[in-house]
Amino acid sequence: MTEVIRVDTLTKRYDGNLAVAGISFSVRAGEIFGFLGPNGAGKTTTQRMLTGVLKPTSGTVQVLDHDMVRDPLGAKEHLGVVPEMANPYMEMSGWENMMLAAELYRVPRAERTGRAESLLREFELWERRDDRARAYSKGMKQRLMLCMALVHQPDILLLDEATSGLDVASSRQIRARARDFAADGGTVFYTTHNIEEADQLCDRVAIINHGEIVAIDAPEALRATFAESQSVVVAFDREVAPDELAALAEVKRVAKEGDKLQLYTADPGLVALHVADFAREHDTAILTINTVGPSLEEVFVRLTEGAISQEDEDQ
Repeated sequence: MTEVIRVDTLTKRYDGNLAVAGISFSVRAGEIFGFLGPNGAGKTTTQRMLTGVLKPTSGTVQVLDHDMVRDPLGAKEHLGVVPEMANPYMEMSGWENMMLAAELYRVPRAERTGRAESLLREFELWERRDDRARAYSKGMKQRLMLCMALVHQPDILLLDEATSGLDVASSRQIRARARDFAADGGTVFYTTHNIEEADQLCDRVAIINHGEIVAIDAPEALRATFAESQSVVVAFDREVAPDELAALAEVKRVAKEGDKLQLYTADPGLVALHVADFAREHDTAILTINTVGPSLEEVFVRLTEGAISQEDEDQ
């Protein structure tokens, strides 16, 4: 598949401190590519280098064969960027913000109003187009930013924590638009700390930790690499202590999850048989029993164990 973003040994240092440590990856045309990491891992620093806001210490970013340092205008014209903090011009109306974005992206004058109206209607902002952006809610401001990012019909949409702190309706609308954008042949680079969202939305994910890429693959493939994190989840008709099941063969550990017990194992089929034997021997009935693969969240935790928890200012 065509690679629309290529990152090669990308490095960023701040006052001698290494924020991004020579990472390399590529993003394919038509995919939703998730970029995950714990707080302070280097996500935002990487995103800023991808969009030309920060200059790398070394390494390269290429957007559709345009080098972001040597040819920033050529690279940026293919990008639509929605930052984490919505920052439209607050004293301008929604419509004025759209016209400014269209002009900056050199959208032909004859097409500006039509594109702006279509986008504002799609994102339910048309009725408020003449209101100043400062009067918009957080969700409305973020939707306006997405409209502004799409007005020049970019090839690549970069979303940086785009649904963070938003209401459910706005979050769903942004995710739906990302899916539609990719379905129409565009590419989405989706920076997020919301693992469940990435699992539902992304074709592939990269996990960054301490400035290094620790994994890149499809969510299902990443889960498969941690087969030992499979589990059997069981509920009995009476209370059973975790210790009673911890001694079963092939059980690595037992966790209590509400009214259920989760038995972690590399062989869930065999453990399910042992659980059935346990129930018969102890005169208890099994209410429910299921085998469960490792979640993307569990994979994420395993790959980023020991990460420093701090506000995501990316060093």
